[in-house]
Amino acid sequence: MTSTLMGKNALPVSAGGVTQHPRPRRRRGRGRHLAPYLFVLPALLLFAAFKLYPIGWSFVLSLHKTIDGVETFIGADNYFRLLDDPLFWTALKNTAVILAVQVPVMLALATGLAVSLNSTLLRGRTVFRLGFFMPMVTGLVAYGIIFSVLLNKDYGLVNWLFGLAGVDAVPWLTDPLWAKISLGLALTWHYTGYNAVILLARLQTIPGELYDAAAVDGAGAWKSFVHVTLPGLRPAILLTTVLSTIGTLQIFDEPYVLTGGGPDNATLTIGVYVYQNAFKFFDFGYASAIAYALAVLIGILGVIQFRVLGDKS
Repeated sequence: MTSTLMGKNALPVSAGGVTQHPRPRRRRGRGRHLAPYLFVLPALLLFAAFKLYPIGWSFVLSLHKTIDGVETFIGADNYFRLLDDPLFWTALKNTAVILAVQVPVMLALATGLAVSLNSTLLRGRTVFRLGFFMPMVTGLVAYGIIFSVLLNKDYGLVNWLFGLAGVDAVPWLTDPLWAKISLGLALTWHYTGYNAVILLARLQTIPGELYDAAAVDGAGAWKSFVHVTLPGLRPAILLTTVLSTIGTLQIFDEPYVLTGGGPDNATLTIGVYVYQNAFKFFDFGYASAIAYALAVLIGILGVIQFRVLGDKS
């Protein structure tokens, strides 16, 4: 009866005479919606501070040049400078050669290795998988130093073994051609197992019934590989190709540690050239322009690879 006399808009009163206010349901609902963003906020702030800001500031630097100790706006002059820079084209050519030769060889070896590691005839497959993946765990500088010691012309282990076999010492790191071969060998050793593991993971998802059907149709091992294995590996091949392309175009540690970009700029890559301009000549604007040109090149090649190797269905 009390509630009837108080009316509909009156606040309810408890037995002790204390007024009870309704709970703010809307505020609680908003808090629940905001909670995920609050948890993600620290990561977003770190990403903005250490990724987005440097990328944006690098673009600003690419439009400037240090003149008499003062950063001067020069517009797109650094980008036009690329067209007339012979060292840039040398670095681009060297990087393209590595991309065109080493990457296909490495991916072919990785595919064969993945098929072998997936075979039921191989005993101790887990041990072999771990062994082939271990080079990827090795630090880039560490394995670069190891290869520089192994391939040293005068006291390297490889030339010492060649000497025992009666073969003349090979100038691995002092001859332009052999320096490129040495760089390719180091890259293949380091990344083949990594790509093989990716391909192996995809290979294990291919249904065995497809191989059984191919065998019933009279397909041998090679035809089963071409018509069953390769189509099944297509997404993984696309992934490894794109990752290998990006990694090769950005390659820096291996040529810097092994040869320093030499001899005679034979192993000068775009990554090494960016480093030289930024931290040797302190031309940060031009180095930033090279980096952005590289980013555009990576984007173009990525689109082409997705168009060629992507799912066309």
